[in-house]
Amino acid sequence: MAQYARRGIHGQTVEVLARRILAGEIAEGATLNLAALQQELDVSLTVLREALKVLTAKGMVDARQKRGTFVRPRSDWNLLDGDVIRWQFADGADPRLLDALHEVRSIIEPAAARLAATRAVAADLDSLDGALAEMSAAEGDPVAAVGADLTFHRALLAATHNELLVRMEVVMETGLAERDRLVHGVEQYDDPVPSHRAVVDAIRAGDSAGAEQAMRGLLDKAVRDVEKVRQQKGTR
Repeated sequence: MAQYARRGIHGQTVEVLARRILAGEIAEGATLNLAALQQELDVSLTVLREALKVLTAKGMVDARQKRGTFVRPRSDWNLLDGDVIRWQFADGADPRLLDALHEVRSIIEPAAARLAATRAVAADLDSLDGALAEMSAAEGDPVAAVGADLTFHRALLAATHNELLVRMEVVMETGLAERDRLVHGVEQYDDPVPSHRAVVDAIRAGDSAGAEQAMRGLLDKAVRDVEKVRQQKGTR
């Protein structure tokens, strides 16, 4: 599902409601008082209803006759939606969500690297090399560093030539970007190029086992980087 475009009062209303639901401020099963929300948020009923349509599409709310609009159980929420992930990071990096992201990546990306080693074509290698060049050029620029890392991981998934794996970028992109902002936002961090280049070198050589191993090494380094930042900030 395409990510929701954040524009104007409509977008702000969606974000406010989503963040309250995700934070538990509006509990699962709670019925929404639309009149009270309309007054509190100072929006028209049309804007409020349009915002709720967005959240309905993401499985977070629903409406029934005699019951009204209510928050659905968390088990019904589309937690793999890019917006839902982003909203959970809205008030800062959630350690539990970062850990969950790593578990997802540790399942998907080593296997993707293994597959890419058998399927990558010249254009895929060019894309991966281009991402490495972006990383090198981004030294000292956190925003560019985040963009380069996202480019690399998109290119890796694309190199599998499996359209379902390629779609996994929607799942990982937002969480990965937030993780990168956390790590690259500190004054000192390890050079990411060598660990990423090791993956590319193995893919270029057609070494499936080597590509998988190199990706696992990259992910282990990612965990250490986050842990280092947590220790610096005194969080777990």
